[in-house]
Amino acid sequence: MFAIYRKEINGFFSSFTGYIVIVVFLLVNSLFMWVFPGQWNILDSGYAGLGTLFFLSPWVFLFLVPALTMRMIAEEKRLGTIELIYSRPITERGIIWGKFFAAVTLVLLALFPAIVYYASIWLLGAPQGNLDKGATLGAFIGLFFLASVYASAGIFASSLTDNQVIAFILAVLICFILFMGFDSFAYLPGLKSLDELVIRLGINEHYKSISRGVIDMRDISYFIAAAAIFNEATRLVLLSRKWKKKS
Repeated sequence: MFAIYRKEINGFFSSFTGYIVIVVFLLVNSLFMWVFPGQWNILDSGYAGLGTLFFLSPWVFLFLVPALTMRMIAEEKRLGTIELIYSRPITERGIIWGKFFAAVTLVLLALFPAIVYYASIWLLGAPQGNLDKGATLGAFIGLFFLASVYASAGIFASSLTDNQVIAFILAVLICFILFMGFDSFAYLPGLKSLDELVIRLGINEHYKSISRGVIDMRDISYFIAAAAIFNEATRLVLLSRKWKKKS
């Protein structure tokens, strides 16, 4: 697993993919928070808070994370290097989790420079430091877990095809359904009696819950379980491909 992890991390930064993901994430959020006029601009709103960052970031990651993961298995299948990996003493789980942790590491590296935003808001507040520390920390943790689920869903989408573009589109669709789809489904006429249950199946409800500053183990367990389910589904896809080749 660690060999796969190192391979992916080296691949991210040798091909500039890692740098691009980090720069785009920070650039998009910075433009909306400090440059573009409007309700998301902190200087225009007159309110010292990181609400803009935590509202926009799930949408930015909705495209960035699938772009990051789309090649992880699809490209291996297209080039035939997946067979070379199978020849090594490593299981399907080792392959998947190695790639997953590499993607999650890059997400963490993208979030880390966002501490500059926190410091800026801290200094701009009146009085200085007038910032909800608990809610801010919770929102960062929630954002990390949200992007981790995106990463596992993206790797799953990448395992379904050897075309990176198709893998990207599938991953964006899956992530969108996880983030907003369940909230919309909950208000369909036939699901009115189950609306709360349906909403809690989606990511957004758990993300908003953690963003309030209350770290509930039920929310953490949801994110971990969702990522594990997608990774296990990816393993089953790889196993089915291996069985087909043997037969």
